[in-house]
Parts: sequence; C-alpha cells; structure tokens
Amino acid sequence: MKRACLLGAALALDLSTACAQSTVTLYGLIDENVRYVTNANAKGDDKVGLGNGGLSESMFGLKGTEDLGGGLKAVFQIENRFFPNSGITDPAYPFFNTAFVGLQSAKAGRLTLGRQFNPLADAMVRNYSSNAWLPTVYVFKPEATMAEGVWSSNMAKYVARYEFVQVELSYSFGNVAGEFSHGRQMGAMLEYSSGGPFRAAAAWVDATDANNGAHSKAWTLGASYLWGNTRFNAGYVENRLDAGFSSYPNGPFTPAALAALKYTDFSKRRMYFGGVTQQVGDLTHISGNVWRTLQDGQTASKDGSATQYQMVLDYGLSKRTSVYAEVDYADYRGGLIGAQLQGINAPSSAGTGNQLGAMLGMRHVF
Repeated sequence: MKRACLLGAALALDLSTACAQSTVTLYGLIDENVRYVTNANAKGDDKVGLGNGGLSESMFGLKGTEDLGGGLKAVFQIENRFFPNSGITDPAYPFFNTAFVGLQSAKAGRLTLGRQFNPLADAMVRNYSSNAWLPTVYVFKPEATMAEGVWSSNMAKYVARYEFVQVELSYSFGNVAGEFSHGRQMGAMLEYSSGGPFRAAAAWVDATDANNGAHSKAWTLGASYLWGNTRFNAGYVENRLDAGFSSYPNGPFTPAALAALKYTDFSKRRMYFGGVTQQVGDLTHISGNVWRTLQDGQTASKDGSATQYQMVLDYGLSKRTSVYAEVDYADYRGGLIGAQLQGINAPSSAGTGNQLGAMLGMRHVF
C-alpha cells in the first residue's frame, strides 16, 4: 500500500509538471441586442429586430502555449464567430476565422502562420480604435471597413519588440501557380507603447488581385491618450484601389461580395475618425465617436462622402456581464449610399441618404 501511494504521488507530480509547461484556454463571449433603424430600405421603411451581434460579435475560441525551454514557446489560437439569434456561424467568415500556430521567443520575437489579423488592423485595434474597452465590435465600427478585410489567410507574420517600439511584418501567399505576385498581401506596422498614457502606430498593407495583379493599398496613422479615466483617440486611414481590382482570395469576400459592398466602386477612400471615452468606476464606460469619409469613385458618379456619429453607454453588472445602450446617426452622400461603412461584413443597412440606429443589449464574457 505504501509503495502504491508513493507511485500515485510520483504520477501526480509528473502530471502537475506537465501541466505547468503547457496551457490551453477556452474563451469567448455572447452579445445579443434589439436594434431599431430608420431608412432600412430604398422605400424608407423602419426596421426593428433581434440583432446578429451588438457592441461585440459573439465568438468562442481556444488558445494555448507550450514551454519548449530556453525562453521559446509554441503558441496557437483558433476562433469561431457566430450569430446567437440563430445559432449559425457568421457566413461572412470561415468556421475558424482565426487559426494560427507559431513560435515565440523572449529574445527573437514571434512568428505565426495561418489566418490572423493583418498589420493595419493590429495598428488600429491595439492603439487608437473606437470603444477600445470592448473585446470585439460588430454592429457599428466604421474604421474596420477600411482595414483590408481585417483578417488574412495564408499569412506568415513576424512581431518583434525592443523596449517601447514594436515592429510587425506580414506576408500572405497568393497560391497562384506561375504568378507569385498575384493574390498575395504584404504589410508592416510600427507601434510606440511605453506602458504610459500615450500610444501611437502607423501601418501599411498592399494586396494584389488574384487574376491580374491590380493593387489594393491601405495605410493608417493614429494615436490615443489616457488622461485619468478619460481616453482620447484619433486616426486616419486611406484605401486606394487600382482599376480592375475585383478578387482577393486571402480576404473575407468573393468578387461578387466585393461588388455588392461597393468596394470596387472607388479609386480612393479617406477616413478621419476620433472619439472620447469616459470610464466611470471600474466597469462602466460612456463614449462618443465620429467618422468622416471621403470617396473618389472610379467614375464621377461614384464620388461620395459620409459622416457618422455614435454614443455608447456600457454598464458593467460584473467583470463578465454588461448591459448597454447605443445610438448612431449617419449621413451618406453620392456613391457611399449603401456602401459598407459600418464595420460589419455586409452591405450598409441604410437604403437612403441618412439613417438613425439604436440598440439595447447584453454581453457576457467567459
């Protein structure tokens, strides 16, 4: 009996040691809301219903690390995004919208392979996005529209940090036989973050059409500053599109979807945005945001502009559960009426030149 007890203790010690070397975390959130919008179609009808997502898009995932010794770790992450009102996976994304594996070194940086954020999206989300306290944003985050699809497939991404400066480089393979430059994406990001109140970043992304090599280019610059419990953020992002660009296999959209979103209508889009967030206590946030977008169309009839405003009150019942109220107003002109300018992976819900939206919702993080 004594020998059996000692053997059991040894096995328990081995198991605890193995567990200490490797970690796997299940995480996610569920966000549901009731949303009302005016001018939801070309006839000017109003609409009310249970939304596919609220302030945050519902998702779940697994992420983990394994200590390989000598300061080297293996890392991985997989993540699915879904609609809680119907239970289906968001049809705009693959089942695992994030899916990567890689190595991370305390000295040499981090290299990951798979589907993940592009550097331009990283620059905005990490440093100067609107409503930065939210884990994800779904219904109304216009700057996400300008981030080259946010995620990219077939990506190799390298991240290195030296003191207060972080550098990020990425390359997404086009996988087109005989045309190595077709369908690929390249990106770079430079970030300053000292751990203090000021953060800033700049980034660039260049994607090419899978069929003809036409370019879709984007760049951004922005910063945020935390003054006590008040955060100020401001940014600029520009997209430029060659004539003939219609297919990017590493992005989230088919050529038909790009056309439906009116993404291929412009030669240049420029967005200026900013906001203020006030934290009240530990769990409550009040924010106001504004976006101004200018479009040069492929033809003069597709020129346009948009001005969008938003107010948010997010009240934390606990660290994991919040209830919220949101209201937004948008004025669309010319070629930007009906274009994708709300941050969701679908055409704008506005059928005419302006739209008022409001929602009440609840979010739980696990």
